[in-house]
Amino acid sequence: MEQNTRLRITFAKGEEIKYISHLDLMRVWERTLRRAGVPLAYSHGFNPRPKISIAAPLPVGFMGRAEVMDVWLTRYISPKNFAKCLIPHLPPGLEVLSVEVVYPKSPSLQSLVRSAEYRVTVQGAESREEIEGRLRELLSAEHLPRQRRGKEYDLRPLIEDLWVEGRAEGGWVLGMRLRAGADGTGRPDEVLKALGLADRPHTIWRERLIFGLDK
Repeated sequence: MEQNTRLRITFAKGEEIKYISHLDLMRVWERTLRRAGVPLAYSHGFNPRPKISIAAPLPVGFMGRAEVMDVWLTRYISPKNFAKCLIPHLPPGLEVLSVEVVYPKSPSLQSLVRSAEYRVTVQGAESREEIEGRLRELLSAEHLPRQRRGKEYDLRPLIEDLWVEGRAEGGWVLGMRLRAGADGTGRPDEVLKALGLADRPHTIWRERLIFGLDK
């Protein structure tokens, strides 16, 4: 009976590749893993694919400092040796931060994701009191009806918390903790729209994925 090793990789997706889609990112990882020569496990069926699973797709234009991915191998490789094989083949914009062994039959990453934290830098001349007032007004709303892909939804239940982290050159750094999962996913660009800030220059980093087993 085939025994697979499951490794969990935490990685950063940076400026150089922030405009590639989730599907293209998966292709980049497949190509990188093959070039690294690691013993990838493949799915069964007519069109076998490497067994790779990313916790939560990162929308085009966003960057991430703690993205999480599981990779299945046909034999054991230590996390240290796996990273050593992988790092020379990484394209600009991808960085491996950590690798750990995971029990092969643990729940899927996607089923464990509960929310995500973002760091959003947005340009603007408001005072701290003014920008905090925008956040308080949004958080006090009972409903925030929005549309995505032609469907209406309520953004408000997807916002867990908003805060001001501090000043940035020409603007402010905002923190957002948004729900992510099967019951709905909040997007920081939609929060910016609701705040009336979406038309200003901004950058979005996903700082952390929060899983169901996290405290």
